[in-house]
Amino acid sequence: MKITRRSFIKQILYLGSALALSGRRAKASSRFEDQWTPGYANLGARGQLTPRVTQARAILEACRLCPRQCGVNRLAGEKGFCRTASRVMIYSAHPHFGEETSLVGQNGSGTIFFSNCNLRCVFCQNWPISHEGRGRAIGDDDLADLMLYMQGTGCHNINLVTPTHVMPNILKATWIAHEKGLRIPLVYNTSGYERVEMLKLLDGVVDIYLPDMKFMDSAAAEIYMAGAADYPEKVKKALLEMHRQVGLHTTDSEGVAVRGVMIRHLVMPNRVAGTQKFVRWVAANLPTSTYVNIMHQYHVDYKAYEYPKIQRSITAEEYIEAMGWAEKVGLTNLDPRSVAVRDFYVTHQKNDK
Repeated sequence: MKITRRSFIKQILYLGSALALSGRRAKASSRFEDQWTPGYANLGARGQLTPRVTQARAILEACRLCPRQCGVNRLAGEKGFCRTASRVMIYSAHPHFGEETSLVGQNGSGTIFFSNCNLRCVFCQNWPISHEGRGRAIGDDDLADLMLYMQGTGCHNINLVTPTHVMPNILKATWIAHEKGLRIPLVYNTSGYERVEMLKLLDGVVDIYLPDMKFMDSAAAEIYMAGAADYPEKVKKALLEMHRQVGLHTTDSEGVAVRGVMIRHLVMPNRVAGTQKFVRWVAANLPTSTYVNIMHQYHVDYKAYEYPKIQRSITAEEYIEAMGWAEKVGLTNLDPRSVAVRDFYVTHQKNDK
């Protein structure tokens, strides 16, 4: 049976409805209207959002959105490393309850998974989406409708997963959705492989940056991230720009995030991610109260089996070591679940003795 664009959108919305628990379907709290305004709404009120949309779309004529700067004319249908032309492709859209606690709240994070990626890590757990490009192309007006749908289900934010290569589409969809009443925070959930020049187009648009800081060494980045040896350099500059724009992680009276930077770092086997260098860099270049999530979820996936150093999961000892480094350099705002996992491992080790 042929699947039309309309039926595809309906399927996504149906999936979102199934995932949103009935008790969580209340409309977004009026506190956003009464006490807080998203950045894009402020820009829109000043007439400054539309020029950003125009400027971003023009970049697609010789694409340089990400550090790979392929230079292809995506408006003419050409595709570079990210394998995406001018239309946005999405895999799924639904309320997500597995993100950081302050993003999830009670009603979930309105997560939109974009197809394809500008990194294509060999260990990617979402490889069918990022490497194979599973999903379907939709219009920017459809993307705006998905954002409004997420708000309607009660989601606390719009969580844009792997957004870098479709940033112009996101800007236009945000403008359309704002005109129709969107008023919840935008979360830019990125690998961190960004160009500062492009991030400046998002200044005042994005409320919450959720970047990864995957590798601290160029050699590792080149091996595990499709030749992106410049990743450590680019991600450091990107995080400094993100912090300049939105500052520290900030929540409302109910503990739900409304603004700020939230950094993720995945601990990997045999110290290949450079975790000690990561925490030292954060402590030296950002406030020690910066929100940091040191993640333990690494597992062998996709092509990781082909690389000896990452052919296994991490050990409890490796994770305890990583958290110890973070505390030793003085990081004070570690993700509560990270702390809980570390405490569980420590207790388990004591009980085994």
